[in-house]
Amino acid sequence: MTNATDVAPIPSLPPLTMPLEEAMRTQRALRRLRPDPVDDALVLRLIELALKAPTSRNAQNWEFVLVKDREVKARLARLYRVAWGLYGRLGRRLTSTNSKMQRQLDAVQWQVEHFEAIPVLVVACLRGVRPVWPPLVVTSYYGSIYPSVQNLLLAARAAGLGAALITLPLLSTWLVRRALRLPWRVTPCAVVPLGWPLGRYGPTTRRPVGQVVHLDRYGHQPFNTIQTGKGDVP
Repeated sequence: MTNATDVAPIPSLPPLTMPLEEAMRTQRALRRLRPDPVDDALVLRLIELALKAPTSRNAQNWEFVLVKDREVKARLARLYRVAWGLYGRLGRRLTSTNSKMQRQLDAVQWQVEHFEAIPVLVVACLRGVRPVWPPLVVTSYYGSIYPSVQNLLLAARAAGLGAALITLPLLSTWLVRRALRLPWRVTPCAVVPLGWPLGRYGPTTRRPVGQVVHLDRYGHQPFNTIQTGKGDVP
């Protein structure tokens, strides 16, 4: 058993200096990652920033399991492959004529096939009994973990690491608990693979904001200049 005195102190790192807006505008899911190791101090810095996110009632009931052991990763990889075997085939069929979606599925397929080689898997968990009903309570429960996961993703972007939010490896909560030795009151909610990217970050393509914003009621889109044909907001 390792004593606290046997653990090397965590070295301090310089702060991440990328402007927040740049990180947001260039963040995207990077699934193809190099097998090169990621320094523990850097990963802990990212988790530290993830902990700055708000939680319901300020409960701060999060836990993060860093998976580096190849055997443990292999157990999660098996679940990932089973889930992908179902959803991947369906996705291929439904998007067979959409080349952009097919490329995205190719990236997921690559990640599935190389899952054990990814340097670090961050499993974001919540303490407390997971509700199954009513929907409002379920939503509130998960609302305590996803802000911190988004912080983690933005911090990874600022550090130059590749990352993505995935849930398919959590196909069986029971088996994930066994693999990670989680107590029954700790629920795995999301997995974030971390590593140095094989691809690159860059500006993302999104629908114009006016197309997704509705004022007061659904369907009323005065900011949609494509719909109104006007360059100025009414």
